[in-house]
This record gives sequence, C-alpha cells and structure tokens, in this order.
Amino acid sequence: MRSLLTLLLAVPALALAQAAAPPAATPPPPPARGPALALAHEAAQAAIDACRAKGFNVSASVVDSAGVLKALLAADGAHERGVNSGTAKARTALNFRQPTSAVGRRAAEDAAFDAEIKAGSAWNSRAGGLPILAGGQLVGAIGVGGARGSENDEACAQAGLAQVQARLH
Repeated sequence: MRSLLTLLLAVPALALAQAAAPPAATPPPPPARGPALALAHEAAQAAIDACRAKGFNVSASVVDSAGVLKALLAADGAHERGVNSGTAKARTALNFRQPTSAVGRRAAEDAAFDAEIKAGSAWNSRAGGLPILAGGQLVGAIGVGGARGSENDEACAQAGLAQVQARLH
C-alpha cells in the first residue's frame, strides 16, 4: 500500500516537473549563402554602370540563396516596372538555377512550363537574371530590368556578376 501511495504522489510530481521544464530550444536555421552585402551592392552598381554606358536607366537586384533581397539599386530615371522586373528576374534565376534567358526559351517551347512561370507572380522569364555560383554552389542571383531589349539587361547583369565573381566564396 505504501508503494502505491508513493507511486500516486510521484506521477503528478513528474508531470509537473516536465510541464515546468522549458522546451528544448530549436536551433535557428543556418544563414543563407550569398554574396556579402558589400559584394551584392558592388555587383548591382556595376550592372547599372554597364547599362548606363549604353544609355539605359535600369535597376539591379541581388538575392541570396534563400531569395532574400540583399541589394536593390535603381539608376536615376529608372522606372518602377524595371525595378520589379529586375527583382523578379533574380528570383527566377535562383528558383530555376539558370539564366532567365534559358527559362524563357524553355517556356516558349513547353506550354505547361510557360503556364507554371506565368502562375508565379514573382517570376519573369525574360533575359536579365543570372544565377550566382561560388565554388560550383548556387549562392544567389542577380537580375537587371529596364533596358530596351532584355538581352541588354542580361549583358548588364553579366557585367555586374563579372565585377565580383572572383571574390565570391
């Protein structure tokens, strides 16, 4: 009888002790890989400068591997549409892990894929978005919008990426 009484008293005490214990801390997710802020800014500025030299007022966006916007620069005279387009191109290049010009070619040949692209309001399959690789790993993307002719957007994005590529880890 005495052991039954001890057991009956012990069970509520154990339940109370477990309820009062703080939950195990969930570790935060690892930080996303991507270009450091200074390099993201430098790449975006180099892209804008390359387009300015061709007479275009564009915007350039750089995202990290999680799609977080690291840098967004808009040249004086850039339009809102170009700002939105550049960011969407960066996110599209990141999501599909390839230049947006390649995504656009695939969409032109594959109606189901084209519908998938059009369903994603944050995506843009026109040329101008490039994945950023470091050591063979996808670490982010750059997108440029606002030049007349998306091939110009892509050339400027390439110039921005070339400016920092050797310093990416």
